[in-house]
Amino acid sequence: MKNKTFFSLCLIAVGCLMVNFLSGCGYTTRSLIADKYRTIYVTPFLNKVDITQEDYSENKYRIYRPMLETEVTRQVINKYLFDGNLKPVREATADLVLKGELVEYRKDPLSYTNDNDDVTEYRINIYVNISLWDTQENKMLWEIKQFNGNYSYYTNYAENSAIKVSEDTAVSNAVADLARRIVEYTVEQW
Repeated sequence: MKNKTFFSLCLIAVGCLMVNFLSGCGYTTRSLIADKYRTIYVTPFLNKVDITQEDYSENKYRIYRPMLETEVTRQVINKYLFDGNLKPVREATADLVLKGELVEYRKDPLSYTNDNDDVTEYRINIYVNISLWDTQENKMLWEIKQFNGNYSYYTNYAENSAIKVSEDTAVSNAVADLARRIVEYTVEQW
């Protein structure tokens, strides 16, 4: 009788372990966005980079890059399409509106050649101010200042030629990083 009771308890314990194992840890790839939000409109990013400021040590790597705000807008829309949690639509039919403005573009040197004459590595930093609006209630859901996307790259002066990329490629990669971060922040903040 003892063996039968022990066997029954073991069977119950194994059954409980199997239920826990099969139920998983609760991880899902589905977004936590409220069900009432299905669509988003991305306003064209405005270029608010102030190129009239005086040059000082902290500001000396700020530069202007024409049409960067257009590239940011395009990449953000494409990233929403790729992500699939929020469908980009026209403003009139959108549940959410993402507003953004480009506020800074920096090209900061990270390393130099041994004689310190030439830069071997740069980091591109793109800063935007963004806000998300609920169109039904006409209220701001969140706002972030100085949201950043970046990418580091090696120049022609780097010793290893396999890791060099052009500045245009680096800027494109920094914009892609910024777009990825914006979309992730949008769909994870619920």
